[in-house]
Amino acid sequence: MKPLTLLFCAAITFGACNNESKTDETPAASKDTMSAASTPPPPAPMPDSATRMNNWMAYSTPGDVHKMMASWNGNWDGDVSMWMAADAPPQVSKSKTVNKMIMGGRYQQSNHTGDMMGMPFEGQSTMGYDNAKKQFTSTWLDNVGTGTMIATGTWDAATKTINLKGKMVNPEAGDGREQNFREVFKVIDDNTQVMEMYCDGVDGKEFKTMEIKYTRKK
Repeated sequence: MKPLTLLFCAAITFGACNNESKTDETPAASKDTMSAASTPPPPAPMPDSATRMNNWMAYSTPGDVHKMMASWNGNWDGDVSMWMAADAPPQVSKSKTVNKMIMGGRYQQSNHTGDMMGMPFEGQSTMGYDNAKKQFTSTWLDNVGTGTMIATGTWDAATKTINLKGKMVNPEAGDGREQNFREVFKVIDDNTQVMEMYCDGVDGKEFKTMEIKYTRKK
């Protein structure tokens, strides 16, 4: 359920032959300064073994955010609206989603079924929360592509929203080029959620390409 568009950039390389005939007039002191500035700082020393073990346990133990995701387990009905262009009328359809926590409550796997443009559709997503980075990572696979969409983002507790950003291939271009996209996933209440997806149009301006209202099936 991921409509596609894209912008791309071109790189220009100049011939090296002209550079070979030029003398290097950079003062030695300047060279030393640039070299020092470009040298990355050494990594911080590793803590002692007990601290390393405690850090690993903290990283791998599901926390409150994972418990929140677990509360989304179950069967959901989706009302889907898709826009192929900013000024186009939406295409509407229905979908079904089944959420379950996997890997000992560390990730949520979601299986989606429905119709896209009159054809059977199925997709699978995972949502994880990285305790160290304090961010979500979302993946998406479906039967209308062969790639994997990956997005990362953070939780806004005030609005109960996950804001995700990533890149995806535009298959219509035929050359593997990518485009930016973002998703806004909002928890309305225990039984209602809304996902909005935004992409860049052919004019480079962002527009909403999809909205799904999820209602928990009782």
